[in-house]
Amino acid sequence: MSQRSNGRLSDMKTPVRIRAPSRLKSVLAVLATALLLSAGAALAALSAALQSEPSVALRSELTDADVAHAIGLLRTHDPRRADPGRLTMAIVGERDLDVLLNHAARRWLDATTRIELQNGAALVQTSLHMPPNPFGRWLNVEARVVQTAGLPAIESFRAGTLPLPPWLTGRALLRLAAEAGALAELRLAAEVVHSVYFAPQQLQVTYAWQGDSRARLVAALVPAAEHERLHAHADRLVQLAGQVTEPQAAEGAVSLADLIGPLFALAAERSAAQSDAGAAAENRAALLVLTLYANGRPLASLVPAASAWTEPRKLQVLLAGRDDFPRHLLISAALAAEGSGPLSKAIGIYKEVADSRSGSGFSFNDMAANLAGTRLGELAVQEPRRLQRALSRAHSESDFMPHAADLPEFMAEAEFKRRYGGVGAAPYVAMMAEIERRVDRLAALR
Repeated sequence: MSQRSNGRLSDMKTPVRIRAPSRLKSVLAVLATALLLSAGAALAALSAALQSEPSVALRSELTDADVAHAIGLLRTHDPRRADPGRLTMAIVGERDLDVLLNHAARRWLDATTRIELQNGAALVQTSLHMPPNPFGRWLNVEARVVQTAGLPAIESFRAGTLPLPPWLTGRALLRLAAEAGALAELRLAAEVVHSVYFAPQQLQVTYAWQGDSRARLVAALVPAAEHERLHAHADRLVQLAGQVTEPQAAEGAVSLADLIGPLFALAAERSAAQSDAGAAAENRAALLVLTLYANGRPLASLVPAASAWTEPRKLQVLLAGRDDFPRHLLISAALAAEGSGPLSKAIGIYKEVADSRSGSGFSFNDMAANLAGTRLGELAVQEPRRLQRALSRAHSESDFMPHAADLPEFMAEAEFKRRYGGVGAAPYVAMMAEIERRVDRLAALR
């Protein structure tokens, strides 16, 4: 009588075992071994690439001379002043290049860089802070770039102690540039630059701006993906400016406190469901809209698409009753929010030193606005949600601007040096420390 009385496998008294053919066993064993080896190789690569300490330390403070050189270089080679198609040579010193590269690294990668120019080559080192992991908090990379008949080429590349082939590095860098939103700038540079030559402490670049270079450069600075954010904050500014009532409206003026709080409240509302990166982007948009408005510049000067948007009512933005303080504070904040905290501080010092020589004179109260703005811009990206909450509740200028009426101002260069010894001297450092203490006490910027 058959053991399968009712056709069910559960009724079978002898268990059935499915035997894998020996060939299948071998294939599975090879696959398992390959997966283990791949996982081991990946772990070994991560262990070699990531390290516990940065190879490039945090940058020392920039000087006003550093900023003067960098600004002079950018002005000399401004595409707005160039004849399209004409070959031009730029000679850049190692220190100037270091300042500009560090600004770019902070802006796009939140990293620090160091460059050493050699005969026919450049050694570039970068340290990027990585998320928490068991292998190391720092990715230290070192690239040796060599000159060719055209654009430079990567000769060698190392991540930590792990060497990587140049072809793979090139692809990875392009992917990284795309992730950081810098691909448009790289493409423009590749089209404009004809040759690059390296010498000790000096770089020589031959380039030719094209007819559309300025427009493309402006478009690259503010990607189309950011336009919606800017439009939302610009529309809010239109509402705020239209709601200003007497007595300031009659004078055509408005306090910065009446604008910054509502704009950061909008940033908080819009970023409630976003990541911290999204919250930081909203804060940068609010700062950019405010900065251009306080400086009397239309948003369309930086974002051509904004020429079709409604423009806000023209009002003079005041802080402590002055129209220069909002400009100092907001420009410093916008620079710091773009990843250039040290540069924004140095630009503030550079402007005051330049004023002491030929302008209104060195003013420590302007420096107070600069330092408060730098702190605000740093918090805008480092602690975006906390700053949104703090500024949303701010109703007084004293929440984000330190008392500065008693600080010395309008000092010509000779008087500034006689009283404070110049930038870096002990009396100057003591006064700057006092200003920092005042900034530390601000309710919205603690």
